[in-house]
Amino acid sequence: MMDRAAVAAMRVVTVAAPVRMQVVESLRSAIMNGDLEPGQRLVEKDLCAMLGVSRPSVREALRELETEGLISSIPNRGPVVTQLTAADALSIYQVRGALEALAAKLFAQNATQAEMDELVAATTVLETTYHAGVVADIVVAKGKFYEVLFRGSGNKTISEVLRTMNARITRLRTVCLSSPERRQVSIREILEIVKALQARDEKLASEASRRHVENAARTALSAL
Repeated sequence: MMDRAAVAAMRVVTVAAPVRMQVVESLRSAIMNGDLEPGQRLVEKDLCAMLGVSRPSVREALRELETEGLISSIPNRGPVVTQLTAADALSIYQVRGALEALAAKLFAQNATQAEMDELVAATTVLETTYHAGVVADIVVAKGKFYEVLFRGSGNKTISEVLRTMNARITRLRTVCLSSPERRQVSIREILEIVKALQARDEKLASEASRRHVENAARTALSAL
């Protein structure tokens, strides 16, 4: 059962953005931060009461979150928060490894100097958040780092594919970065990737990127 503070945080305050988008964001955040736990049943009536919105808005939001893999529809139970298994995580990391390695290779080939400078700036921010050790801040900073990397690769399909997996990737990233030992190694690996990118060494950048994902996978899978 969620405590009152968590329920209050989920409450949707109507603003200019469509209510459905606000409901999606509220539920997504609750899942990502663990207020809605893996395997928890999501009852429309209860969600309407917690969020202060209508059933159609909740229903639409649940459908969208199902496409993101955060919610699963179970026969005779209805929607529940998806439980990521080790097999699920492995599949996600395999796709991530291939696409991020390709993105690094293409970034080394195609990125403009302005995009390179933007990546270096994003890396500086990321390094600062790693040293501060607040996992939520690291996750946000990593998202911005990869946004620059994917854009500079010149291949829109990479970011489009990974966007459909973003919520699940973020959940796994949170698990992985909860390990202080992994955080120390992770930032060193990212700095190696950026060094290779600055040298325009596409082979080294690709290999370093794939290695970073593979090492993250080992940490997350052992936690799961």
